[in-house]
Amino acid sequence: QVQLVESGGELVQAGGSLRLSCAASGRPFSSYGMGWFRQAPGKDREFVAAISWSAGRTYYADSVKGRFTISRDNTKKTMYLQMNSLKPEDTAVYYCAVDLQGSGATMTYEYDYWGQGTQVTVSS
Repeated sequence: QVQLVESGGELVQAGGSLRLSCAASGRPFSSYGMGWFRQAPGKDREFVAAISWSAGRTYYADSVKGRFTISRDNTKKTMYLQMNSLKPEDTAVYYCAVDLQGSGATMTYEYDYWGQGTQVTVSS
């Protein structure tokens, strides 16, 4: 079992920045890959970014490439999503998730555990 708790979501103006955190407990943190997804009202949950267990590989959705950075600190058992140049279309509930295969996946069905989400709202 893995328990995940996201934090850092809030209301921000367009062009601003936020850093989301995802704290994990349970299985050894360095043994699995992790990812961020988001879901806007009326839309499907979509992939944002993923990172492998060692942080050696990262993946991004085209919509956030160059603006968002995913990272992890295995000693703190925490994953981060630094979001810069935020746009109104980034408004969504952001979820962190665990991929037990460890490689960092891009599809929701590849993830085994999910957090409860944190709301990010970007005003224009």
